[in-house]
Formats: sequence, structure tokens, C-alpha cells
Amino acid sequence: MGGSSPIQGSTRAAAPFRPPGGGDDGLGDFTLFAGPCVLEVDDLNLEVAAGVKQAAEEVGLAVVFKASFDKANRSRLASHRGPGLSDGLRQLQRVAEDTGLRLMTDIHEPLQAGPVAEVVDVIQIPAFLCRQTSLLAAAGRTGRPVNIKKGQWMSPSAMAGTVEKVARSGPGRILVTERGSAFGSDDLVVDMRNFSRLRSATGAQVVFDGTHSVQRPGAMADGSTGGARDQIAPLVRGAVAAGCDGLFLEVHPNPRRAPSDSECMLPLDELPRLLAQVVAIRRALGEDARSWEDNGDD
Repeated sequence: MGGSSPIQGSTRAAAPFRPPGGGDDGLGDFTLFAGPCVLEVDDLNLEVAAGVKQAAEEVGLAVVFKASFDKANRSRLASHRGPGLSDGLRQLQRVAEDTGLRLMTDIHEPLQAGPVAEVVDVIQIPAFLCRQTSLLAAAGRTGRPVNIKKGQWMSPSAMAGTVEKVARSGPGRILVTERGSAFGSDDLVVDMRNFSRLRSATGAQVVFDGTHSVQRPGAMADGSTGGARDQIAPLVRGAVAAGCDGLFLEVHPNPRRAPSDSECMLPLDELPRLLAQVVAIRRALGEDARSWEDNGDD
């Protein structure tokens, strides 16, 4: 795996830092975070980035390219993990330079926060690590916006402490992503009440992860993660109607050939139609399409 040294000679300008509710970090009131599960070869990364950018621009959505440099929680030791930190950051920088897109990736250790913040615009905390104090504080200290995935076992109210750890460590915007709750040992369910409940409990912008929410952990014959791809679009439409403030979607030109989460990624060519539906729902809701600034206190 790659080392932890920062990229030398990076030309990526630092995004303006902002406290929740003020300033400008380039994120919209409703933002799409989309890309492959894990970084692959440059050509694939750039193909996905171009497709995501075009689909979002066609419907007027703010967009951030997401991809992981290390899938550190794979179910098997031999499973593909990604390019590692150093090579992964170079690949992400290439995406930004070629497309102009903002970037998001996840960190797994506090020491990764600094070098990652030199390249990406948003730092993500994986669901399995959402209570790790040192990791959360390190992400907060970068001043970058931080997206925290809600653990599958966590209630909305329990996420308040997680958000506080980041908020007390730095000034960046904080987002919380709903990605389903454990239902038995190998399934997840999405409680549509959680968008307003998370907003009330944390004061954060609440994003919906429409792809990890359809996972079936350990459901495949070899113990790897399965999924119900056909449920992505219905859950996304429901979450938008229920008031989520953004979407996280993993997309791929050929999901079945993807090295990670192949059963629960959205085909890239299906993204434009889904985003058109998302925008239509938000337009129909009008003022009832809740902004993250409203905090859900009604």
C-alpha cells in the first residue's frame, strides 16, 4: 500500500474553510457525491468523473467526485483494497486537474488527514470508524468539510457526539450520511424518519447514501458483500422526498467488473435519468425540500 507522505508540488488550491452556516466551501445546499467505490486505473477514473460531471451539470446539481484509495475493511485478506495513499492521491489529483471537479475521499488513520487535506476538498469518515475520537479530531483540524458516515448500529441521536468531536476540532462544514441500519446479520433497512432526526440531533447537512444502503453484508457464497441494485433508485427517490440534503452514489460503467461493491453500484449510464427524477421531486416539493440550514427543528 502507499505511504503517508504528502504529494510534492501539489497545485491544488485550498478550498475556503467555513463554519457550519457561513462562508463558501463550494458545496451546495444539495450536493451529489459520486464516483467509483475504489480508485482504479486513470482512464476508468476519468471516464466516471466525466460522466458524473455531465450528468450533474445537465440538471444543475453541485457535484463532488468521490473514490477511496484504500478499502481497509474488506471481508477477506486477499480482497482488492486499492492503490494506497500516495498513488491514490496522485490519481485523485489527476481527476481534479482534468475535470475541475472537487474531490472527496475517506481516511482511516489520523496521520492520513494532513496529506489527504492537501489534495481533496472533503474528507470522509467511514461508517465503521464514526466514533473514533482521534480520527474525527484529526479530520476536523484540517478545516476541510467532513462527511461522517453514520454507523449501521448508530441512532440519529447518538451521532450528536460524533459531530461534536469534529465541530470542536475545526471550523469546516460537517455532513452526516445516512447509509442504512443493520437489520439482522446480513441486511440493511433505511428509516426515512432519520433525515429529519439526524438534522435535529446534529445540526448538520444530511446526505443519503443510496448505494451502500442496499448492501447485504456477507450475503454472497464466499462471504463477500451482496446487494440489491434494483432498490437504489426507489430508495433515492424516497430519501429525496423525505428531505435529504444531498446524495452519495457509487457509480461504474460496468459494476459487475468493479473490484469492490460490484453488487450495489449504480451503472453510470443510469445516473442521468435518476438525477432528473431527483430534481423533479425537489422541484415538486418547492419550499418543502428542506435545506440543511433549517436544522429540522419543527
